Amino acid sequence: MPILSILQYPDSRLRLKAAPVENIDEKIQKLITNMLETMWDANGIGLAATQVDVQQRIIVMDLQGDRINPRVFINAELAILDKTPSSFDEGCLSIPEVVETVERPSKVLISAMDGEGKWFEEEAEGLLAVCIQHEIDHLDGKLFVDYLSSVRRQRIRKQLKKNRT
Repeated sequence: MPILSILQYPDSRLRLKAAPVENIDEKIQKLITNMLETMWDANGIGLAATQVDVQQRIIVMDLQGDRINPRVFINAELAILDKTPSSFDEGCLSIPEVVETVERPSKVLISAMDGEGKWFEEEAEGLLAVCIQHEIDHLDGKLFVDYLSSVRRQRIRKQLKKNRT
């Protein structure tokens, strides 16, 4: 399976909003497989289709990183069940070598289709809640650095530019 190219911040394509998946066909199945391989190759735990320049509402995850039970979320939507903020250190495959503390709601309800097109709902807390919110933000053109101060974002941009040269 080919490893896809992951867009890097501040690439403007990371700001595009993804469209809903209309039907899950062979092309979508292949994309899911390629996204999983790409995520694992990059040592990530989550990847949104927009990060590989595909503007469709697809997320893959493997929170354990063991490749045994990867998760697929298609057309995922969230409802906040507990607005109490939880702080987590977040990183991102599109913003390599940067980890920052971000506050997000502590409990959410996920509604999505799995990789077979079956709808499900799941309550999430902890790492799953953080990761699904992070990845849905990607599908909406938002990045975790958007939760940081403008000064901190500028420092991150400079750091990334320096690391790329």
